[in-house]
Amino acid sequence: MSTTGLSQFDDTLHKTNLWLKEIMVACDWDNRQTAYRALRVTLHTIRDHLPLEIMAHLSAQLPILVRGILFEGWKPNAAAHTSRDLDDFLKPIQDAFGYDINADPEAIARNVFQVIAQHVTEGEIRHIQQALPKHVREAIKLD
Repeated sequence: MSTTGLSQFDDTLHKTNLWLKEIMVACDWDNRQTAYRALRVTLHTIRDHLPLEIMAHLSAQLPILVRGILFEGWKPNAAAHTSRDLDDFLKPIQDAFGYDINADPEAIARNVFQVIAQHVTEGEIRHIQQALPKHVREAIKLD
């Protein structure tokens, strides 16, 4: 049964809901809104630390709706963050979950990235690994 009447929209809604469910399972959450917040802030954090070409290649492999989340608020003329500091990388995630003392930004980033990695090619994951600082890769278990 079609929800929207457009197979492309139904497909992206279905895939995005699967991603949110996988994030909920990985983080042991029962709230889809919290999973969405984690997906959104982690995508933006990764996006803002990737070179334009790698970010564009990653986006091509995402469901349409997730791709829209990735590009939301993006300023393409702004240079990618060059900070090599793990705390700087995790700060947007910490800020998004600041009210929740049980939220672990490192675990959130790791869990969301692992869900992303299940849905994009290994080659793309390798490109992302090479682009991120070693301590970030290690923290979110990319090495």
